[in-house]
Amino acid sequence: MIPDGIPPHKILPPNTPDSETRLLMARNAFADYKQVSVSDIEVCSQGKSYTIDTVKKLQKEYPGAEFFLFAGTDLYHTLDTWKDSEALLRAVTPVLLSRDIIPISSSQLREMFPQRKGREYVADTNYSYIIKEKLYGAKPDWDWLREQAHSMLSPLRIPHVDACEAEALKLAQRWGVDSDDAREAAILHDITKKLDFSQNMCIIAKHGMSMGKLDDHEEKLLHSITGALIAQSDFGVSEAVANAIKWHTTGRAKMTMLEKVIYIADYIEATRDFSGVEKLRKLAYENIDKAMIMGLEMTVDDLKARGIASDIATYEALNDLTKQVK
Repeated sequence: MIPDGIPPHKILPPNTPDSETRLLMARNAFADYKQVSVSDIEVCSQGKSYTIDTVKKLQKEYPGAEFFLFAGTDLYHTLDTWKDSEALLRAVTPVLLSRDIIPISSSQLREMFPQRKGREYVADTNYSYIIKEKLYGAKPDWDWLREQAHSMLSPLRIPHVDACEAEALKLAQRWGVDSDDAREAAILHDITKKLDFSQNMCIIAKHGMSMGKLDDHEEKLLHSITGALIAQSDFGVSEAVANAIKWHTTGRAKMTMLEKVIYIADYIEATRDFSGVEKLRKLAYENIDKAMIMGLEMTVDDLKARGIASDIATYEALNDLTKQVK
């Protein structure tokens, strides 16, 4: 298996990873196939990668070997335009692969990735890498994203996260928020919730951040910060989605509508059962700012009853929203 260095027959589209990255993904894809060797012979060559030149190098490396060239039927129809095609056909035996085996081309696959499609055609390790590195403009497949999030959650929290996603989509539609952004934020908002203090601090340090001395309540809020960091670094979410995750517990002044949607969705999703939740649910679809105020005030009162001071960001959010409503 030989990843191309610089293709001579086409211009690579935007967001195409460089040859070293494609070599890495080829090795990932064939890691479990012991009978397949991934070669860097073209990646390491200078200039455009012509198949006849590669075959000549391989003939020197494996004297007397018989060579077969595997190609899709679409490529075979263009062989006469390849460099020294007659010499190439004397040196190798073509083996044609019908597109019916895997009815997808690389160009089609590149077009599918930004539409959250194509996952089934790519090795799991490579799909994760493509999403993490934001290659090809890819956006994560929804089922894949849920699987990843669920694997990071305690089993008891999964129903809450699924219900939060459903609520966020309804709120997004009501308040004119991008549904994809709302869904991503809802699915990922609690991905570091089960981590302990030291694990959360390791994530923060890894991303070059520092935190001062924290009290017990502040430690419990760390998952909002680390969840946002992991959502960006591992799942390629936008800054807007990351901020919605970061502020879903405390709120903040000057919240975006997406941030309000995720805060309220987390508060009123269908599995929640507390005094006042039905009133809050109704208000969320009538006036989201008033719903935010009610939710924030309920949080402050609940924490106060337990002898815990609310985060400063919560008070700032309350003051800001109260001024807007007035």
